[in-house]
Amino acid sequence: MSIANRKPFPLALISFGFVIVWVFLAAFPFIWTVWGSFKVEQDFFSRETWWNAVTGVRTIAQTGSAFTGDGYYGAWVTRDFMSSVFNTAIVTVCVVVISLTFGTLGGYALARSGYRYTFWILMAALVFRAMPHITLVSGYLLPFFQMNIWGYLPTSIIVLVAINQPFTLWMLHSFFLSIPKDLDESALVDGCSRFQAFRLVVIPVMWPGVITTGLFSFLLAYNDFAVTAMLLSQPNQTMVPKIASFLGTVQQEGNVMFAVAAVVSATAPLFLLVMFFQRQIVSGLTAGAVKG
Repeated sequence: MSIANRKPFPLALISFGFVIVWVFLAAFPFIWTVWGSFKVEQDFFSRETWWNAVTGVRTIAQTGSAFTGDGYYGAWVTRDFMSSVFNTAIVTVCVVVISLTFGTLGGYALARSGYRYTFWILMAALVFRAMPHITLVSGYLLPFFQMNIWGYLPTSIIVLVAINQPFTLWMLHSFFLSIPKDLDESALVDGCSRFQAFRLVVIPVMWPGVITTGLFSFLLAYNDFAVTAMLLSQPNQTMVPKIASFLGTVQQEGNVMFAVAAVVSATAPLFLLVMFFQRQIVSGLTAGAVKG
């Protein structure tokens, strides 16, 4: 780095300190929750002093060790959190696959269409996406009850796809606009059909955009509470409503720590997922921001 481009030392020190403070404030709640998940309730939620959560005085007295896995055992084994994890996996995979399938086809069609109605379709999708989720769920309750399909996983999948589809349509539409039409035309000249040009030429180019959109769709289904809490019966609950059910029975000793352990179990995979796909996310967002 040249001397002209080098930051003054005080400014560099202030910038570094600001980043350290920001990272600490952002990461501290999760680190504290992870730490507390290995304590007993009397330590982590101590009314005497927060230092008990650090030293684990009550945890040592009850278990003989400063750390315990009772919270995880109670959540995963006693309260069957594993079934909620399995239900969440089914819901998220189905929502992502269905949303991306229709989103890529619809986004490509709207991006390559020269008709004015495409604008109004996108505007209608935007209005639908801006509506609160809870207002949309109420419209599905009566037909689901009448058809006797309330409480099952497909009901929440249908509603989550309907909520998520406008977002995927808009996002993938912007990605397709960034890809020159010359690629499609060259493929058509070479003898490809329109669908072959889409599948063999366009999709490989915008694959980072598909991964980025798929990740946001995954997060919507993974973290949803309003839809899954209202449309799923207790045996079919996903992780977030299951955690809320732990907190709803705080009068029973240990349930709060079950919730803490379940929160850590549900959050850790998100960190791993984002770290694994970070390059694809950045390249996908960058590609969507630049139109060729």
